[in-house]
Amino acid sequence: MIDTKLYLFNTLSRSKEEFIPIEEGKVKMYSCGPTVYNYFHIGNARPFIIFDTLRRYLEYKGYEVKFVQNFTDVDDKMINKANELGITVKELADQYIAEYFTDSKGLGIKEATVHPRATENIDAIIEIISTLEKNGYAYNVDGDVYYRTKSFEEYGKLSHQPLEDLESGARIDINEDKEDPMDFALWKKQKEGEPAWESPWGMGRPGWHIECSAMANKYLGKSIDIHSGGQDLIFPHHENEIAQSEAANCCKFANYWLHNGYINVDNRKMSKSLGNFFTVRDVAAEFDYEVIRFFMLSAHYRSPINFSKDLMESAKSALGRIYTCLESLDFIAKSGEDREINAEEKEVLNGIGGHKDRFIAAMDDDLNTADAISAIFELVADVNKIITKNPAKSVCEECAKAIRELGAVLGLLQGGNGEADDDIQAILMERADARANKDWAKSDELRDKLRDMGYAVKDTPQGQQLTKI
Repeated sequence: MIDTKLYLFNTLSRSKEEFIPIEEGKVKMYSCGPTVYNYFHIGNARPFIIFDTLRRYLEYKGYEVKFVQNFTDVDDKMINKANELGITVKELADQYIAEYFTDSKGLGIKEATVHPRATENIDAIIEIISTLEKNGYAYNVDGDVYYRTKSFEEYGKLSHQPLEDLESGARIDINEDKEDPMDFALWKKQKEGEPAWESPWGMGRPGWHIECSAMANKYLGKSIDIHSGGQDLIFPHHENEIAQSEAANCCKFANYWLHNGYINVDNRKMSKSLGNFFTVRDVAAEFDYEVIRFFMLSAHYRSPINFSKDLMESAKSALGRIYTCLESLDFIAKSGEDREINAEEKEVLNGIGGHKDRFIAAMDDDLNTADAISAIFELVADVNKIITKNPAKSVCEECAKAIRELGAVLGLLQGGNGEADDDIQAILMERADARANKDWAKSDELRDKLRDMGYAVKDTPQGQQLTKI
């Protein structure tokens, strides 16, 4: 289906560009992953969800996608946290990588093709630093290795600021060992109690920026199609990645740079000091993971998004409306009449193609998930016109299939009620008997009992339709 043209906003050019991969039919994509010292927060969740959706859409269009997302499993925060807990940095990393997968699975995020860890790629990191040193872009000061920022003439091309402006606006550690305040660490000399690895410069560990350059190069090659992450990573992290990678490999690092907008909480910047800092695990305790994903996709990824309980409730309600439609379709398809399609039903079926076209047009326009969701709601609205008229089973099957097909591109709408347990089924049978005997009081009592157990029951021409609340 790669016949439609996809346009993406490239931070590098500050414009929408037609997406043309390096190799026809294949996409090499790198997205920055978490530093694994805690549960990831809702701000982290946004890029994870957005760029998982981009990957899904590329695959939907027929591309073969190799997707790499790293784990930063050694840095100052991890060392400090491990020391506080009295465990090793590796033990801390193992714990929170497992927790990452728990939350990411809940959010419908597919596992990357490769999830490399920094500590498992030390050789690749040392190799690229050695190349930079050999080429004059890096220098060693008693075991600390720094990148000569001003040696890379195009530094600042991603953030679109000259080096002088970046220097004046940057937080710069005072370090007399550096040749220039803007130089940044590639390799850090071991301090007492820190994990370290052997290197040409002595025992030490990698700096933050170099790991992504090394792992993108190792698993995807010198030039990649797409590099993505949060807006906060443009400078210095992604700017430094470009400088490192292009200086080492003498070619363009990434053709398309994608960055999502910030997330605020109740219209304020998320911050631990403000007491409005929420992990995904916190939010998932009150709202389903899928509601979080739906909420994140309900706005364009480059726009700032405001997180609040009221907005999450609205997202829950909106997602619920689609599921209610699907549940009705599934119920009729299972229990309804297999008959010839009438004119009104045929009109709904014929309209599915138009809804798909609008969905694809929205996604092709810089991954406009908000408009893509609107296209799904338009399809649901059409279906709801016939849902109370006992539509043919085949119509229900086709409509449900179309809704789930588009939902899958967004990582949504793949769940269902499943089979109720024996206790629920027994109450349903008892209620059916009560209705058959016209014992309406008993029927209402059992309906209320089901509601207390988390189920709503609706009486339809096909029988009792059970829906999980």
